[in-house]
Amino acid sequence: MSVVRSHRYSVAGADLEEFLARRSSLIATVREGHPGLTRAVLVRLEDGTYTDTWHWETAGQMGAALAAVPALPEAPLTMALTRDGTALNGHIVDER
Repeated sequence: MSVVRSHRYSVAGADLEEFLARRSSLIATVREGHPGLTRAVLVRLEDGTYTDTWHWETAGQMGAALAAVPALPEAPLTMALTRDGTALNGHIVDER
């Protein structure tokens, strides 16, 4: 089964539009250099925080992309608009 990288963070309301533009650019750059990113889903939770889950075909593809992210200029520009971030990796065990 596929794997995911899930982030949870906050984004100030005034920064949301810029964050979405930067996130879109980051996703495009990651996809360009690292095949296997099948989808990226951003969800605003009722407490105002966001979960951002990136789905990968394989753990190897995800690992290679994560290793390259620090060298991508889009990554720190995007994450600079977030606060209180956490990240977890996981394997999908059931998907319907």
